[in-house]
Amino acid sequence: MRVAEQDRTHGAAQELSGFLRRRREQIAQRWADTPLFRTVFTVSRDEAVDAGKAVVDALAEVAASGRLEDIAAPGFGAVRDQLGRTAAARARTGSTPAQIADEVADLRVSAAELLRAEYSDPAAREAHEAALTLAVLMGTLRLVVMETALNAGAELIERQRQQLMEVATPVIQLWEGIVAVPLIGTLDSARSQVVMESLLEAIVDQRAAYAILDITGVPTVDSLVAQHLMKTVAAARLMGAECIVSGIRPAIAQTIVHLGIDLGSVVTRAGLADALAYALARQGIVVPAAPGTIPS
Repeated sequence: MRVAEQDRTHGAAQELSGFLRRRREQIAQRWADTPLFRTVFTVSRDEAVDAGKAVVDALAEVAASGRLEDIAAPGFGAVRDQLGRTAAARARTGSTPAQIADEVADLRVSAAELLRAEYSDPAAREAHEAALTLAVLMGTLRLVVMETALNAGAELIERQRQQLMEVATPVIQLWEGIVAVPLIGTLDSARSQVVMESLLEAIVDQRAAYAILDITGVPTVDSLVAQHLMKTVAAARLMGAECIVSGIRPAIAQTIVHLGIDLGSVVTRAGLADALAYALARQGIVVPAAPGTIPS
């Protein structure tokens, strides 16, 4: 009994594959006028039709393989990027994930109309099985679109996060041979890596002999942050630059002492101005004190 049912299901999938190949042009023409394709491909309608044909071809291949409910079916591979871009473009126009999913589901309507026309009796068992098979396949397409869109969204967020970290950790040339990184906000492993890479690149590009890490804007320092700072200092030394840490506030100094972290080998200064004055003095440059100030 089960074998007969499997054979019938396989046969319905093969018939659906043949239908999709025969009616490829008509289905694509109808899909080109749906919201999912119409608002994305704005250069020409032919572009939307070509995109629809590619999706129909993918569905036909999946149906031929019999893997109607498998989102990992090889047939979907050729259109995953396209579906992801389409969903992302719809999201940029203000569509919610639920709306995008509904728009994908709406594609079944036009295909189902053409499928019913294939049968002289739309109420016959064969027509019912074909419609059910199409519904299953289109449901899988819906899942593929949402999975692809979510993955594309996650990749975009990661790229934006990386760009934000790079913007949030600028390397500034304070003087010839002196660069500084003013750190603001919490330091984690990922951001610390960006700080180190940016600083080392600046040391090479600017041929800097002194690098200042200013942590005035860092709210807290724990053992992990301290380790990152020590690694950055060590890496700068390997590049031939002396690293100075400035902006250690009283609360952070107490935390470092309580944690038992040894910064004895690191040059520290109270503020960025003090660190710059130290670096200048090491290069034999004397900066006159501002009028009204008491020389140190």
